[in-house]
Amino acid sequence: MQNFVTLAAPASAELVEKKSRFIGYAAPVADEAAAQAFLQEIRSRHRDATHNCYAYQAGENDQFQRSSDDGEPSGTAGRPILEVIRGRGLKNTAVVVTRYFGGILLGTGGLVRAYSAAAKAALAAARLVSCQPAALYALSVDYANWQRLTNFLQSSGWELKNTAFSDQVDVQFAAPLVQRADLPRRLAELLGAEPRLLLLDDNTWLQKPWPEE
Repeated sequence: MQNFVTLAAPASAELVEKKSRFIGYAAPVADEAAAQAFLQEIRSRHRDATHNCYAYQAGENDQFQRSSDDGEPSGTAGRPILEVIRGRGLKNTAVVVTRYFGGILLGTGGLVRAYSAAAKAALAAARLVSCQPAALYALSVDYANWQRLTNFLQSSGWELKNTAFSDQVDVQFAAPLVQRADLPRRLAELLGAEPRLLLLDDNTWLQKPWPEE
């Protein structure tokens, strides 16, 4: 698995071109099933639209790529939307552009420009995140080490996921997979004893704003 950039959350934007209304919707999708579910959500929301054109790419190697002109002239909608996603270097991303026809024909060139512009506007409205392969761990510490561990997680760029307080502090945190081998040593140096780490999930992600703030 490699680092990649995607959307932090769904976003949308709207534009009007020669009385036709174009609404761009963008969303992060974990896989092809999620992309199809997003498409169906937009289609259901805009059953009365003239067209719901879309494109997405998903998968570790972008192996799931689909696009549709949804009745527009071939190559004027779905493919341009996909090229916008690719041009931004985004993975696991879906974009749907809904069109309400305004009565004026745009021509093939006009359609390509309008669908591309709507897709770009939707992506521009979205907040981006960089995703790094990570593992999720559980660890228990005493109260004397709790603040030290919290500061360490923050300074290391690791992510505190969950905390429970009882006679000790039970912590769940995510750390990059590339640091997995060195993790016990670093925690032992911090806590003064070999940590009793429990691996919960080795297929998760650390997310950071992109570009980094």
